Amino acid sequence: MPYTASTSRLRAGTEIDPQRLDHPVLSAVKAYWDERRGTRLMPSRAEIDPVALKEHLGWILMLDVLEDCSDFRFRLIGTKVTHYFFTDATGQTITEAFDRFGPAAVNGVLAVHRKTARDCVPVRAFGDAGWLGQRYYEFDAIYLPLSDDGVTANKILSVFTFDHKRVAAKRDSAL
Repeated sequence: MPYTASTSRLRAGTEIDPQRLDHPVLSAVKAYWDERRGTRLMPSRAEIDPVALKEHLGWILMLDVLEDCSDFRFRLIGTKVTHYFFTDATGQTITEAFDRFGPAAVNGVLAVHRKTARDCVPVRAFGDAGWLGQRYYEFDAIYLPLSDDGVTANKILSVFTFDHKRVAAKRDSAL
C-alpha cells in the first residue's frame, strides 16, 4: 500500500512489495527479478545477467549493503541516473553522495535502502524530488534485494526512472 508524505516541498512516497508497476522499465526489471528468485525471498547477484537487462542498464544501480545496513556503496550507476544527479557517485556511499543535499536527504535515501535490505522486500519510491533542489524532477524507482546466502541481503539492485526527455529539455533551456 502506498504511503505518501506531503509538505509544501515534499510530495514523495513509498510502497512496500508493489504488485503493479506502471513504468515499463520498472515492470520489466521487477519481473526479471521475480523470475530469477522463483519461490525464494530474493535471488543472488550471480543470478542477475547484465546482458538480459541490457536495454535497461542506463536506469540501473547496484549497491553493496555495508555492515548492519549502516550505509550502502554504489557499485554501478547507469548513465541516465548520473545525468539526473549531475554526477557519477560510483564507489561512494549514500551518505557521501547525498551529503550535499543535507541530512534529511541522506536519512530519507538510507531509510528506503535499509527497509529493502533488512526486510528483504522490494520497495518502490516515487514522487517529486524537488526536496533535492529545483533541478530535480519527478521520479519512480524500485529497490530489489539480492542475497548470496538466500537469507541476508548483501546487495540492492535498483532502477531509478524519470522523464529523461523532459529533464534534458529543461536543463538545456536553462543553459
